[in-house]
Amino acid sequence: MEIDIKEQVENPLLNRTEIHFDCIYQGESTPKVMEVKNRLVAQLNVDKNLLVVDRVKPSFGEGRADGYAKLYDSEEKLAQIEKEHVLEKNKEAAKEEAEEEE
Repeated sequence: MEIDIKEQVENPLLNRTEIHFDCIYQGESTPKVMEVKNRLVAQLNVDKNLLVVDRVKPSFGEGRADGYAKLYDSEEKLAQIEKEHVLEKNKEAAKEEAEEEE
C-alpha cells in the first residue's frame, strides 16, 4: 500500500489540517482505516492521537481509493469536534478487546 498526499489545507477555525490523499493498493484488498491511519502517522511524523481518518473511498476495479483525514492541534479539539462514529472507527482493536475483558 502506498499513500500519495494530494493536498493539505489549514483550517484555523477548527484548529486542524485537512489532508486529502490517494491510497494505492494494486493487487491487494482495500486497506482498513487503521492501516491507512498508521501509514499516514508514519509518513507525516505526527501524534497518532491527533489524526483521524474520516473516509477511504475505493474506486471500483482500480486498486486505489480517495481518502480524507484530519490532523488536530489538540486532543481536546478533536473530542469536541469529531462525531462519535468517526472516533469509533479510528480506535485500535486491541484497546477495545482489553476494555471488554475488564
